[in-house]
Amino acid sequence: MDKYYLKIHSSNSKTIVAVCDAELLGKEFREGNLVLRIDEPFYGGKLVDIDEVVQAISSADIVVVTGARLVEELSKRGIVPSSFALKVQGQPHIQIVKEVERY
Repeated sequence: MDKYYLKIHSSNSKTIVAVCDAELLGKEFREGNLVLRIDEPFYGGKLVDIDEVVQAISSADIVVVTGARLVEELSKRGIVPSSFALKVQGQPHIQIVKEVERY
């Protein structure tokens, strides 16, 4: 079964979920001016399966997703279309903001 690194952050009463394909942790991808760092402090939480990822996403305000396997699985489940992904050296990256504060 595929595994993913999941880390949950709290900031200003918002929940941010960062999740990536397990094999990407610690890697960096560059394309033109874009740099995508899959670093331990942001993504390196616990190793989980897709069901735990989906559960964490359901209660998040902001979601940051990186990795081909993960984006494909979330697309299959109707959470986010894979066509929304920005690709950096072929690695898909998606940011989801579920709720925007109104001033």
